[in-house]
Amino acid sequence: MKGPSLANLPAARRIVVKVGSALLVGPPSSKKEDGADRAWLAAFAADVARLRTRGQQVLVVSSGAVALGRRRLSLPKRALTLPEKQAAAAAGQSALMRAWEEALEPLGLQAAQILLTRDDTEVRRRWLNARATVETLLALGVVPVVNENDTVVTEELRYGDNDRLAARVAQMIGADLLILLSDVDGLYTADPRRDPAAEHLPRVARLTPQIEAMAGGANAGAGVGTGGMATKLAAARIAGAAGCATVITLGSRPSPLRALEDGERATVIEASTTPAAAYKTWIAGSLSPTGVLVVDAGAAEAVRRGKSLLAAGVRRTEGRFDKGDAVVIRDETGHEIARGLVRYEACDAERICGLKSAAIEAALGYTSGPLVHADDLALGAPVGA
Repeated sequence: MKGPSLANLPAARRIVVKVGSALLVGPPSSKKEDGADRAWLAAFAADVARLRTRGQQVLVVSSGAVALGRRRLSLPKRALTLPEKQAAAAAGQSALMRAWEEALEPLGLQAAQILLTRDDTEVRRRWLNARATVETLLALGVVPVVNENDTVVTEELRYGDNDRLAARVAQMIGADLLILLSDVDGLYTADPRRDPAAEHLPRVARLTPQIEAMAGGANAGAGVGTGGMATKLAAARIAGAAGCATVITLGSRPSPLRALEDGERATVIEASTTPAAAYKTWIAGSLSPTGVLVVDAGAAEAVRRGKSLLAAGVRRTEGRFDKGDAVVIRDETGHEIARGLVRYEACDAERICGLKSAAIEAALGYTSGPLVHADDLALGAPVGA
């Protein structure tokens, strides 16, 4: 039975799609040379190309490197040790990217690989660098293909599953919509494979403990992958807090994104805010400032109008801060105007105070643009300050 057409997908400006190992690799009995399901990939790539032609940006979080590498190295069919997983990932990454390139290039789309660890989305300096790379690729019309860097990551630094990684990436880039392609067509009141009376939930306004209790464990029958409905709801919670709605839908259909728009069954988990509002709230109230930028009257007025803070308008810096740290922006009377993420460390910020933008590279040997970009500014003092 079909559900209502998914309005979220055509309206979304920026979309993250998570593709699991079971979809990309196919069953172990696959006769394909390296195991990648090229027919499914070609249909999915056509989906991505269609979204790109109407101006939407798409980022793919793709599993599959370990599964492809495992086949390439003929590793045993038991649970792999961490070194074996890392070896499989090293052997499988090139096969994974070749599969994506062969699917996307006939449609005029370029793929770019991004390998992340948990620190890349949780340490602010690395988070800013990763976000800048993704933003540049999307602006160039490239389709970023993200995966966890399994070749070097330790158990302590793992995401554990690509559902959570996809949610963190959606949060990092301010995505409007996170699509988790699953082995079921959405959330049910119980596991539909075990309970024929389980009811499908087409829309969830808020994730409550009762909703989360409906999720089962990992899908052991798939043979590959580590996620399950519980991890998808955990990912939806992360994404929702960042203003990003989540869709859980059946990924094994040909052209699963078109199927969504055609009204095939799925579960939409709504976000309570927008990505921009959630990001500004995070800057304003969730980060402890490590420094201060004191600005002149012209810069203060520009910041109040939502403009970036340029070095030319900064009188002095206070405190020790690194690139990506939160700082307070004050006028010369000591009034707090805004908080933001600074793009230079304290010693370099001090050296460029008062300089025009064109002079920064000569002074430092590099430039990272404005001291604080407008996208990274939250106006006004936090509530209770």
